[in-house]
Amino acid sequence: MTLRIAIGADHAGYSYKDRLAAELRDRGYDVTDLGTHGPESVDYPDFAAAVAERVAGGDVDRGILVCGSAVGVCVTANKVPGVRAGVCHETYSAHQGVEHDDMNVLCMGERVIGIEVAREVVASFLGATYHPEERFERRLDKVRAVEARYMRSPSD
Repeated sequence: MTLRIAIGADHAGYSYKDRLAAELRDRGYDVTDLGTHGPESVDYPDFAAAVAERVAGGDVDRGILVCGSAVGVCVTANKVPGVRAGVCHETYSAHQGVEHDDMNVLCMGERVIGIEVAREVVASFLGATYHPEERFERRLDKVRAVEARYMRSPSD
């Protein structure tokens, strides 16, 4: 099965996003590019939410977000129920976040790491699989419980 990926960025991350999306397509991934596509200033929450919603809705398997630092897109993506986004600027966290925490959205900062490291981080993230061991399942259940406790109903 081909891994389906949604990718998005703001103006501070679009250059890496464009390069990574093209390279992932060349490697056979099914990539949905949700923008932005240029250096004009845009608001990162718009793109982070679009990617996170695709992941949470099951339209894609994983998401990748790039902004200047990775912090803003990570904060936004984690507001969407079912999304577990992490800032990763090295390979260990990128694969361990998937293996132990079932991380489904990778966030990187174009102003923080070079493109070669970004490529390696993406490869580590996409190459990892969640290990449903009892201790990881127990912890993930607790994360879901926290999320459920703070979700608002539509009538709120």
